Amino acid sequence: VQLVESGGGSVQAGGSLRLSCAASGYTGTTYCMGWVRQAPGKERERVATIYNDGSTSYADSVKGRFTISKDNAKNTLHLQMNNLQPEDTAMYYCAADWSGSWPCEYIYWGQGTQVTVSS
Repeated sequence: VQLVESGGGSVQAGGSLRLSCAASGYTGTTYCMGWVRQAPGKERERVATIYNDGSTSYADSVKGRFTISKDNAKNTLHLQMNNLQPEDTAMYYCAADWSGSWPCEYIYWGQGTQVTVSS
């Protein structure tokens, strides 16, 4: 299984970025996929998750600003991030699990993409 992220970068506060994660090599239709971020000196935070039934969940810190979506035809996960703030600065990782187990525990991880927001 391979997860390849793209779309990170540097923006000013209030700006937007769209992260993408191309998934390949997996089997199964029951899954959870999401984005996890980690800033230096801080704990890892699960930002947003999407499930095979289309349901989503978000960290309180990003609700109303971030939107997770999945293009099933292209096997690509997206994270639209609007109104970015300096506290959103972190390495963002795409993660997934196709085992169908509950609760969702990520098994596969991408290499990460850096998001930097300046004030």
